[in-house]
Amino acid sequence: MFTLQQLSQIVCNTPRVRLYIDPGTGSMLFAVLIGLLGVGRFVFKGLWVKIRFLFSGGKKTDADNDMIPLAIFSDDKRYWSVFEPVLRELDARGFDVVYMTASEDDPALKTTLTHVKAECIGPGNHAFAKLNFAKATMLLSTTPGLDVYQWKRSKDIKYYIHIPHSPAELTTYRMFGTDYYDAMMLSGQYQIDDARDLEKLRGLPAKELTLVGIPFLDEKAKRLEKLQAEKSSSEDTKHERTVLLAPSWGESAILKRYGGEMIQRLLDTGYHVIIRPHPQSFTSEKELMDKLMQEFPASDKLEWNRDNDNFDCLNRSDIMISDFSGVIFEFALVFDKPVICADTEFDSSPYDAWWLGRLPWGQTAIPRIGKILTKENFSEIKNMIDTCIEDKSFEESRHAVRDETWTHRGEGAKLAADYITEKYKELKAAQ
Repeated sequence: MFTLQQLSQIVCNTPRVRLYIDPGTGSMLFAVLIGLLGVGRFVFKGLWVKIRFLFSGGKKTDADNDMIPLAIFSDDKRYWSVFEPVLRELDARGFDVVYMTASEDDPALKTTLTHVKAECIGPGNHAFAKLNFAKATMLLSTTPGLDVYQWKRSKDIKYYIHIPHSPAELTTYRMFGTDYYDAMMLSGQYQIDDARDLEKLRGLPAKELTLVGIPFLDEKAKRLEKLQAEKSSSEDTKHERTVLLAPSWGESAILKRYGGEMIQRLLDTGYHVIIRPHPQSFTSEKELMDKLMQEFPASDKLEWNRDNDNFDCLNRSDIMISDFSGVIFEFALVFDKPVICADTEFDSSPYDAWWLGRLPWGQTAIPRIGKILTKENFSEIKNMIDTCIEDKSFEESRHAVRDETWTHRGEGAKLAADYITEKYKELKAAQ
C-alpha cells in the first residue's frame, strides 16, 4: 500500500502522456458517472423529503402535484414536424407539455402554443444527463436507444412512449432501439408484428401498441392539397426535369457505397439534381460529406439541400433516387411520384431486422413502387429516370403500399392525442 506522499512522487515523476478514451469506454464511463450522480440525487432527495416532512408538522407532501403531465424529447430540430400536429391537438384540449430539444434553433422554441413550454437542453450528453433525471408522468420521443447507451430511464418518469419519425418500419433502428419503451404509437400492422416478434425473441414484456397513423404525413398531404388548389388552371406547370437524391446514412447507404460516381452519373443526365443527404451524415460521415461537397460544388445544375422542412424539395422534384431511407415513402405516398432505389446490398447486421431473419418491410415494399438501380445498370440511369416518370404502371402499387403503412389517414394527430390523454388519466388513477 502506497502512502499519500509516495503516490504524489510517482505522479510527479511519471512522464506526461496523451490520454485517449475510445467511444465505447467513454459511453461506459458516462453511464457510471450518471449512476453516481443518480445515487447522490436520490439520497439528497430523500433527505429533503424528510426535512419537508418535519417542517410541515408531520404532514405528507404530494411530490406528484408539480409533475409534468407529458414531456417530449426531440434530438434534432427536424423532428418538430413529427410532434407539432399532435401538440396542436393537445394544446386545444388544454393539456400541458414540456418540449425538450437538443437543437438551439429548433422551431419549437418559437411556438405560440399556450400549453407547450419549449426549452433547449443541449446536444448529446448534455441532453441525456438532463433526461436521465427528468420528472414527468409520461415522455414521448422519436429517439431510439432508450436505456441502451447514455440515455437511461428516469425513476421519475412513469411511462415512455415512442412514435416513429418515418413511415417505414422499426426494424431498421440500430439494435435494441425500442426495447425499453412502454408503448409505441404506430401506423401499420407489420410494425406491430415486428415488435411482437422481437419481444418474443428477447424475452421482453409486451409493450402497449396502438395504431394512430402518421400525423406528420397527414399534415404534408393537407399542405399539398392546399397548394394544388391554389394553383391556377392556366398556370404553366412546365419546369426543368428535377431529380432528387435523398439517401440514408451508414455503410449500406448510397453515398457511402457509390459516392461521387452516383452524383456524376446524375449530372451527366443533364437534369437538375438536388442532393439532400441524411442529416446524420454531416455528423457521422463528415469527412465523406466534406469531400463530396468540395468535389461537386453547387451550381445551376446541382444544389445541396439541408432545409429543416423537406416539403419544398420533395414538391419540386419529379423523381427520387434513394436506398432504404424512410423519405422514400413520404415522396411516393404523399406526392404520388415515382422512385428509383439503389441496391446497396443492405446489411441488416447493425439493425433490429437481423434478429428477425427477414427483410424489413420497407425492403419488400420498394420493388413494388419503383425500379431498382444496380452497379450494372448505372449507365442506363437517364433512361430509367425517363421511364419511371412517364410510365404509370407503379401507381397502383404505390396506393397498395400506402394502405399497408398509413392507417387512419387524416386522423393521426387526433388519435395520438386521444391515446396520450387517456393514458395520462389511467396513470394518475393508478397512483
